[in-house]
Amino acid sequence: MRIDWWTLALQAINVLVLVFILSRFLFRPIADIVEARRAEARALLDRAEAEKAAAEADRAEARAEVERRARDRDAAHAAVAAEVDREKAALLAAARAEGERLRAAAEADVAGLERSAQRVAADRASRLAVDIAAKLLARLPEDVRVSGFLDGLLRAVAALPETTRASLGAEGVPLRLKTPRVLGAAESEALRAGLARVLGRDVAITVVVEPALVAGLELEAPHASVRNSFRADLDRIAEELTRP
Repeated sequence: MRIDWWTLALQAINVLVLVFILSRFLFRPIADIVEARRAEARALLDRAEAEKAAAEADRAEARAEVERRARDRDAAHAAVAAEVDREKAALLAAARAEGERLRAAAEADVAGLERSAQRVAADRASRLAVDIAAKLLARLPEDVRVSGFLDGLLRAVAALPETTRASLGAEGVPLRLKTPRVLGAAESEALRAGLARVLGRDVAITVVVEPALVAGLELEAPHASVRNSFRADLDRIAEELTRP
């Protein structure tokens, strides 16, 4: 049976269009939330600047008062004025330090929100793309969903370490084979013959139908697992897309 490559190409284009639409319209609310938090951060910065200006105005007023009194007072009054200056300087330094702390906290909050929003958006986009791809791949012809993956499964089993291959099906323990659908008689025989050829002996097989595989075959044993399916590929793609 031949695969219609034009259909697959059109379906791939559909996936790209869907991803573009989602990236343009789905995440705009998230950007609005980030912008709102930025506005809050700017308000905090403005408040800190106002407090700083008030402190500076207080300092200027106190200095003017000290200068007026200094003209009418002696050296002792000048010493008192110097002490007042030191106190005002300490208040101003404290106000500046508090303003810097508020600004740094606001900037850190905004940065954290941006990173969180980006991670959420990337995770949603990747999962949606993987789900769409899974639905499109599920339209493959029934025979291709199994037969097209048999050789790959056998090669993967053959590539296992010799000790691992020797443990497969040992002592009559059946191998667990996952398939996306019920196997036909010819497919079951081809699978058993292929495994016997790779392992050098006949082994018992328990077939488990698992439609979530979409297409492909997966072999499980107590000490080994071979995944040769679209579901395994999609899981790996999703993991790569969501990795920081």
